Amino acid sequence: MNANTRLMFLTPLVAVLLSGWCNNNETPKPGTATPTPTKILKTNAPARLEVLTGKEVTFFPGYGYRDAKGWNIHLRGWAHEPRTHANAVITQMAKIKGVCGDIGMKNFQVRISDFDADDEASEVVIVKFDSDPEDKSYTLDKSGPDGIVQTDLVLTDDQAKQLLDKQGSSNQWLTYRAISTGHTGLGRIRLIESEPNGTSLISDIDDTIKVTEVPAGQDAIVKNVFCREYQPLPEMAERYRVLGDIPVHYVSGGPDQLFGPIYDFFIAGPGGFPEGSFHLRFFPKNLRLSEGRKNLRQLGVSTLDATYKHKIKEITTLMKNFPDRKFILVGDSGEVDPEVYSRIRSERPAQVKAIWIRDVINDDETNHFRLEGMEVIKVNPPVCVQNKHFINLSARIKESYPTKEYKRNTAPPCDKEAKKT
Repeated sequence: MNANTRLMFLTPLVAVLLSGWCNNNETPKPGTATPTPTKILKTNAPARLEVLTGKEVTFFPGYGYRDAKGWNIHLRGWAHEPRTHANAVITQMAKIKGVCGDIGMKNFQVRISDFDADDEASEVVIVKFDSDPEDKSYTLDKSGPDGIVQTDLVLTDDQAKQLLDKQGSSNQWLTYRAISTGHTGLGRIRLIESEPNGTSLISDIDDTIKVTEVPAGQDAIVKNVFCREYQPLPEMAERYRVLGDIPVHYVSGGPDQLFGPIYDFFIAGPGGFPEGSFHLRFFPKNLRLSEGRKNLRQLGVSTLDATYKHKIKEITTLMKNFPDRKFILVGDSGEVDPEVYSRIRSERPAQVKAIWIRDVINDDETNHFRLEGMEVIKVNPPVCVQNKHFINLSARIKESYPTKEYKRNTAPPCDKEAKKT
């Protein structure tokens, strides 16, 4: 992507930021979550590699499942230029306006960088598993215009056992890395047995393990995604850790380009959440400007309809690959997790062990039908729903519950927001 195209792509986002959405000094709106002190928890997830070559391959953590052929593994990554600060023009504009404050500006530079990165098309990426006694290499499919590289491979039981032994893996995680000239990248795959009575956990990200305040609207999203220090939810991390070292899959409608900052803080850093596979959505930059502007307004999270379809697809695939395992589904009430999980439960009831929902918008009181048969995790104070989000959420819920009326939470402190409509 040349400088003019990059500027054209990022200018709408900067316009949003310059409007004041990232002002760290403003008083929080009533009903929005207050920062939670970070509780440092230990993690065994490895840090990502420092980029010392010309190009980086961000490998998204995945999983392997076993069938008659052996261990089926899907490797997926994104070839792009190394992580750098955002385009100098964009960064300088933001600095002049002081939209994020000193700390927020540093966060902005780091978190916007992968949206600003050059996707590397036609890249040939070769990887090897660490300590492989066979010293076998695997060539991924040549990257498309978006820089995505991927391939499917099969390991025999003997190959998998040797790799686990040689890597000293006690929890079925395998490490591999890019070995092709000019590429830096480290990837992780967890081999998971489809054992009877085995339990796996599927987790949303925004407002489930981190404070994003999606229902409060785009201004809150941009502040929490790009400017503020990340606010983890340590009480959720503790819930996950109590389950032991079970397989975890993070399924979110958020963009792949935010994987790096999320992984660095929540998985490998102080957030304390367990290592798991990631199933996000890639945000394409090769769009017409009109489409780019439309999508830029939703950088932090995807549309409700796109999120619903993405999660149904990813979770259904996971359950099909592990037909004998049971799953705990964890999400929040601010978007469509209850509707996604209800549909999954109706289609594959034997595999749904439990559903946990962080009730960020107090729907257990106002719209209990959404959370029927789910374990509700109270959130106080609730996030007050911005009118546009309420309209969109109502429409999406109507598709799942055509005979139900979705009501707005009018209890304090959200009564003021309700009076605006």
